[in-house]
Amino acid sequence: MPQQSQSPQVPQAETPLVGVRNFRDLGGLPAADGRRVRPGVLFRSGHLAHATEADTAFLDALGLHTVFDFRNAADIKLEGPDVTLRGVRNVNLPLSDPADGAGFWTMVREGDLKTLRELLSEGRAEKRMIGSYRSIITTRLVEHGRILSDMAEDSSPVLMHCSAGKDRAGLSIAVTLLALGVDQETIEADYLESAAAHRRYKIWRKGDPSDSSDPMSPEVMALLLPLFDARAEYLAAAFATIEETWGGTERYLAEGLGLDPERRERLRERLLTG
Repeated sequence: MPQQSQSPQVPQAETPLVGVRNFRDLGGLPAADGRRVRPGVLFRSGHLAHATEADTAFLDALGLHTVFDFRNAADIKLEGPDVTLRGVRNVNLPLSDPADGAGFWTMVREGDLKTLRELLSEGRAEKRMIGSYRSIITTRLVEHGRILSDMAEDSSPVLMHCSAGKDRAGLSIAVTLLALGVDQETIEADYLESAAAHRRYKIWRKGDPSDSSDPMSPEVMALLLPLFDARAEYLAAAFATIEETWGGTERYLAEGLGLDPERRERLRERLLTG
């Protein structure tokens, strides 16, 4: 049996994608029974709408079977549809998100400082994020169950993404890694990579010609940061919700997501080494 590394993460070279942020291969992460996630079968990223020709060629070369896009209609209208990849099954599976609600992106793009203070200051942005993570775990059981079932059958290699690749995709990757027997510390280490400045979603804001204030001022960006950051307490809230609701990961996977032992083993056979 191969020995597990003491480090929860396996160092990986940065992939030089220009128009796709937060991309990475989960290959190498230590999983169940001394096995590891197989390289080249499980990927995560931000949206693919702005992929360059070179980015698209790189993604085509991965030999992807399925791309799960967790964005909703408003996200896709704002950012654009994913680029077309050769021979890929594209599955749009909208998940709940802090951006749900027609006013969210208006607030982010156009909200004045007074509005942002009222909605996001004094920990309100963080509470919004934590509430969203808890909600995704409890209300998106069918969707997460489908993702695992599809991958257990014939849907890998797979790429999961949302807009920024950290919340909806982050939780879907976390759920997948739990099913593969990856421990929470390792899952958190991968999740927190999305906090790196070069990985974060690019925020842009409209300036009001009648307002002399800077729409990208340090205070404005500080108010918005919790919405676009990956923080340990957000993921911890998701794990806590699993414990509180199902009493642990095993019941969550079996009863919440309907992942029976046979399908779980097929999932591991497809995505793990050894």
